[in-house]
Amino acid sequence: MAIKLVTTAAELRAESARLLAKKRGSSQGLVPTMGALHTGHAALARTAVEQNDVVVVSIFVNPLQFGEAADLERYPRTLDADMALLDAEGVDLVFAPSVDEVYPGGEPLVRVTSGPLGEKWEGASRPGHFDGALTVVAKLLHYGLPGGPAADGGAAAYRAYFGQKDAQQLALVRRMVADLSFPVDIVAVPTVRNAEGLALSSRNRFLSEEEQEAALVLSRALRLLESRALANEPLELDSAVALVESQPLVKLDYFDVVDTRTLEPLAENCKETPFRGEGLAIIAAKVGPVRLIDNVPLSS
Repeated sequence: MAIKLVTTAAELRAESARLLAKKRGSSQGLVPTMGALHTGHAALARTAVEQNDVVVVSIFVNPLQFGEAADLERYPRTLDADMALLDAEGVDLVFAPSVDEVYPGGEPLVRVTSGPLGEKWEGASRPGHFDGALTVVAKLLHYGLPGGPAADGGAAAYRAYFGQKDAQQLALVRRMVADLSFPVDIVAVPTVRNAEGLALSSRNRFLSEEEQEAALVLSRALRLLESRALANEPLELDSAVALVESQPLVKLDYFDVVDTRTLEPLAENCKETPFRGEGLAIIAAKVGPVRLIDNVPLSS
């Protein structure tokens, strides 16, 4: 069956119900995206298809997440290519609403706030970003609810898929779902990288060849910490920071080791004494004009 495009919440719910009934399905998955899809998004879609009877991918460039109008305007829109990629992965429905469909009264007066967790790291560099992201994710999670019951008459299982690369967004979505009792399971999918180790991102297309080569220092620095953690060695974060700062095309914003759930910095002694337990190394930097983020889980 060919993939189908819907543009309104009413169409999405009707098609979801139809497909659940047709497939005698018991589960539905949602993959929220902003389009300009790449291999990383394909991995999200593939995981959702493997785990659910019906899969919806949303494509919506959310204006609330952009601090500057110019950034919103230049964000790539590649719907035809996105549809082809998702069709190849076996996705059933693409939900590509207009701004008026998602925000019918203009910018919403009531929004989801990200609280203290959203004010650090990316939130400190991009004030208001996570409030805008959570507001639209909340709406998309409601839109993506299964449109009908499971084949046995009970409620269909419901899962939503997010990439580990956006670790802070993932943590915030999980917290929002728990705090506001959303009836959905959040599934994290590991970061997808190119052959050289650069985390895939829709923003990578704005990097020159020289900048792409320079950006590899981010993953090299993360792998350095990963190898030290696995060997139960001191992380020696300062030396990893120095590695990044040795690349002249890279301007470091932050680089730290944090708790995987709260994103609070781990005790300083884990950076100077043998690493034990679990953590998350997070990094953000500008490479030329492009801001990149990456992370790697640490375990001993």
